[in-house]
Amino acid sequence: MTTAADTPFICIDDLLAQLPDIPPDSIVSRTFYGDDRVKAILFGFAAGQELSEHTAARPAILHFLQGHARLTLGSHATTADPGAWVHMQPGLSHSVFAETTVVMLLYLV
Repeated sequence: MTTAADTPFICIDDLLAQLPDIPPDSIVSRTFYGDDRVKAILFGFAAGQELSEHTAARPAILHFLQGHARLTLGSHATTADPGAWVHMQPGLSHSVFAETTVVMLLYLV
């Protein structure tokens, strides 16, 4: 990661390296950036793990980097593969179920 007090940017050369190994039957997460406008969290889901239905008080963006997941967004069911991107309004109920090992980036804005 490149950052310094006199540098107007942060550069992460390998985002996936920020996430530790994903043990079986678990979900891991690492907040790797946060300021007063955005918080960035990297999630790793072992196959079969689920982030049960919940809501967020802030707008959120999901960006799927690896794996295959089932998503529920309100009453809409869909899937997410690498490259999938979702913007959610505050208060939208949603859940994520990992069909395979999944790596997902969450932005809270």
